[in-house]
Amino acid sequence: MCGITGILNLDGSPVSVPVLQRMTDAVRHRGPDGDGIWTDSSLGFGHRRLSIIDLSPLGHQPMQSADGSLVLTYNGEIYNFQNLRVELEARGHAFRSRTDTEVLLAAWAEWGEACVNRLNGMFAFALWDARRRTLFLVRDRYGVKPLYYWFRGPHLLFGSEVKALLQHPAVSASVCVPALNEYFSFQNVFSDLTLFDGVKLLPPATILSVRAGDPETLRTRRYWDYDFSEDPSLDEEECVEELHRLFEQAVQRQLVADVEVGSYLSGGIDSGSVTCISARNLPHLKTFTGGFDLSSASGLELAFDERTRAEFLSNAYKTEHYEVVLKAGDMERVMPQLIWHLEDLRVGQSYPNFYVSRLASRFVKVVMSGAGGDELFAGYPWRYYRAVVNDDAEHYLEKYYRYWQRLIPDSLKPSFFQPALHPAVNGHPTSGVFRSVMNGNAFSVSGPEDYVNRSLYFEIKTFLHGLLVVEDKLSMAHGLETRVPFLDNDLVDFALRVPVRYKLRNLSHIVRLNENAPGPKTEQYYNETGDGKLILRRALERYVPPGYAGGAKQGFSAPDASWFKGESIEYIKNLFDDRRARIYDYVQPDTVRSLLNEHFTGQQNRRLLIWSLVCFEWWCRTFLDGQLPPGAIGRST
Repeated sequence: MCGITGILNLDGSPVSVPVLQRMTDAVRHRGPDGDGIWTDSSLGFGHRRLSIIDLSPLGHQPMQSADGSLVLTYNGEIYNFQNLRVELEARGHAFRSRTDTEVLLAAWAEWGEACVNRLNGMFAFALWDARRRTLFLVRDRYGVKPLYYWFRGPHLLFGSEVKALLQHPAVSASVCVPALNEYFSFQNVFSDLTLFDGVKLLPPATILSVRAGDPETLRTRRYWDYDFSEDPSLDEEECVEELHRLFEQAVQRQLVADVEVGSYLSGGIDSGSVTCISARNLPHLKTFTGGFDLSSASGLELAFDERTRAEFLSNAYKTEHYEVVLKAGDMERVMPQLIWHLEDLRVGQSYPNFYVSRLASRFVKVVMSGAGGDELFAGYPWRYYRAVVNDDAEHYLEKYYRYWQRLIPDSLKPSFFQPALHPAVNGHPTSGVFRSVMNGNAFSVSGPEDYVNRSLYFEIKTFLHGLLVVEDKLSMAHGLETRVPFLDNDLVDFALRVPVRYKLRNLSHIVRLNENAPGPKTEQYYNETGDGKLILRRALERYVPPGYAGGAKQGFSAPDASWFKGESIEYIKNLFDDRRARIYDYVQPDTVRSLLNEHFTGQQNRRLLIWSLVCFEWWCRTFLDGQLPPGAIGRST
C-alpha cells in the first residue's frame, strides 16, 4: 500500500524533477517507509512506500522489469500474487524479491493488459511500456484504491490523491460546478468528476492508455462490471456452504503480510465474522472500535454506541481490544485535518472513521474491515422495496432517482444555488447522471427480483464506491492499509449469482424508512421485519456466538442529529450565520438558513445536509483559500 504520482508531458518537454518530488511529497502520509522518483525525459513516476510485503529494499518503487522495457509505480495488494508467481515461474520468469509488485510487472510482460483479469486484489497503478511508448493507468474492479488524473494541454498528471496534482504549476484549485450539483443532490459524485475543476477520478475496473507525443490516443475502457444475474439452479443449503467456504478463503487470503494485521470490530456480524477468522489465524489479534458519549443524545440515537457488543465479541475471540470514545466537539476540532485528507467529498459523516483509523495506526499497519457485505447481499431492504412495485422500468427509474436525492431535490435547486451557477447546474442534470449509472448494462425487467438486482447494481457502483474512497483517504492519512475481504473476486462473483429470494424475505412486504432519520436504520428494519442479508447471516452464524447472526448491522455514525441541535449548534450557527462564509459564493444564504432552521426547530432532520455544508465550507477554506492544517504540504510559490 502506497502513494503514487506521475507526469507525462505529451509535447515531449522534460519532466521537472523538483515538481515531481513535490507531488510525491504531498502524499508522504500514504507511504512513510520510503520514497522513489524515476524519470525518462517527458515521463516521470513518483512513489511513497508503505512496506507491507517484503520489507527489504528489493521492494523499492518505481520498479523496472529486468530488461527495462516496463516501469511500474503501484499502490495496493494483489492477494493471489503467490499463485501467479508460480505460474509465471513455470513460463520462465525469474524473481529477485518476494513482492507482489514484481509479480505484477511479470504478469504484464506475459499477458499485457489482459493480466488485470487475473488479479484478485485492490490496486491503482501506472505502467510505462517503453516499447509501445504508452502509459497505462489502471484501477481495481471495485475502486478500493483511488487514482486521480488531470489532462489539459500538453500535461497528463496523475496521483493517489488530488493534493499531489495541485503541486504542479499548471493546476489550480477551482470548483467544478457540475460535480457540486451531484454532491448536493446525492451526497456523492456518481460521474468521474470531482469538486476540483479538471480533475477526474478514474472509474473502477478501468484502464486509461495514451501514447507519448499523441494526446489524441488517450482512451479509457472498462475491463469488468458487476452482473447481478441470478442462478436459479442454486440450492439454498449448497449456497450457504459455498458462501462459508468462499468467505473463509477470502479472509485467509487477505491476512498475508510481513507486518502485524489487526481488525475493526463493530457490533455487527460482518466485522465480527472477519475478526473471528482473523483471530483463528493470527495470535493476539488487535481489534479496534469507536464509541460515542451519548450523554447529550436522545431518542433512537441512544442506541448508537457499539462498544458493548464489540467488547462481547472481543471477549469471545480473545482479542487485544482498543476503543476510542467520541463526544460532541470532536467533529469541530478535526475538520481542517479531515477535509485536507478527504479532499474528494463523498458519502456520509466520516469524521469518526478518521479517529478510529488513527487509533488503529498506533498499533498495526494493516486492518481488516467488514465493508461490502450489505451491498452484495441486500443489507438495506427498505431502499430496494421502494422500487419493487412499478408500472415499468421508466417508472422505477423516476422513483429511485427521487429517492436518491438525499440532500437537495431538483425542485429546490433554483433557490439553493447562486444564480450565476444555474447554467452549469442545468447543463449537467443529475437525472441524466443517475440514468447513466443505471443504464450501464442491460436492463430487462420480468419481476420484482429484477428491480432489486438493479438497485443492488446501482448502490454497489455508487454508494459502496463512495464509502471505499472515504475509507482509503482516512486510513491512509495515518499510513494504515484497510482490507475488505467481502470484495474478494471469488466471493463477489458468487454473490452476484445468489437469487434475491435467498437475500430478502418478502418482496411484497414494503416497509419504508427515512434515510435522514437518526439511528441504526438497519437494526430498526431488521427488528421489524427480520429481513436483509438472510443467506449471508446463515453462512456467518458459525463464526459468531449463538443468536448473534440474527442481529443487525448498526453502521458507524455519531449522534449528530442531536448534537447539531444541541452541543454543536453554536458551531453550526457561527459558520453559516456569517454572510462571509465561503459556501455563499455558491449557495444562497437565505435558503441555507431556512433549511438549517428546520433542523434546529425539529421540523425536519437535516443532519446529512448540515454535515455536507460543513464539509464544503472547510473544503473551500482549505483548497481555495489555502488554510492548510499543520504539517500539510501546500503549493510551492
